[in-house]
Amino acid sequence: MKKHFFLFSLLFVFAGQHAWACEGCKKYNDADFQVSSATITHHKSLGVLVWEIQVKGQAGKTQPKAIGRLNGAPVLGYVFPTTLKATDVGFSQTEGMVAMALTSHPDFDDTPLWDENNDNRYDNDGLLWHAHWVLLVDDKRVPGGQSVKEHKKGDSSVRKPKTAPDMPMYMDSPNFNIVTEGNAIRVVIPTSRINEQTTFSFDAVGAYMEVSTGEKGGHEGGAKPMLGVYKIYSVLSGNLSLPYKVKTI
Repeated sequence: MKKHFFLFSLLFVFAGQHAWACEGCKKYNDADFQVSSATITHHKSLGVLVWEIQVKGQAGKTQPKAIGRLNGAPVLGYVFPTTLKATDVGFSQTEGMVAMALTSHPDFDDTPLWDENNDNRYDNDGLLWHAHWVLLVDDKRVPGGQSVKEHKKGDSSVRKPKTAPDMPMYMDSPNFNIVTEGNAIRVVIPTSRINEQTTFSFDAVGAYMEVSTGEKGGHEGGAKPMLGVYKIYSVLSGNLSLPYKVKTI
């Protein structure tokens, strides 16, 4: 796992030196994604963890502009890379970095079980900030050097939570509660949903991601990943070393 973090750090430096490769992400590079602090607090008496990122601007204010199609659709995110295992969040055992990603993307809805804006429609909530568990892997096809790990559609060896959208990648849509307030964005996660893990390490990142539907309109076999990291706007530790620990109160 340490080797993976080291490679992730190198890719972060590489991405910063080649920012020109990401044309679509420049318009969102503002203070709203400059992370200034982050905490994960275990409220033992309630059995929950409160994950919080604070930024120099206003958390959650900047959201992507719709482009009217899925291919190339922008995704903005506040991301917590962690040392949790894939099995802790309901995936089958596999390599990769477990991350909690708070995202906004107006061109598609990937939370089919949830109606976040309470309008009795389940397919129009992508713009609202919502939570995903994702498994990140190194990926040189994108300037950010990372993507959400994919798998073959219908692979019976792959296990994902029942709340995961029908997409061939390691992503879940758990519907955790998100609150934005001033410079802070928070998500509340019951400890029961992470295998009662409360001593892991983490980091905090502001990032721009992008969707690719592949050369023939499908996801598999494309020149780019289905969901890739194209630009890291900021990283709290400076090197993605995941130095921060959960605090219990």
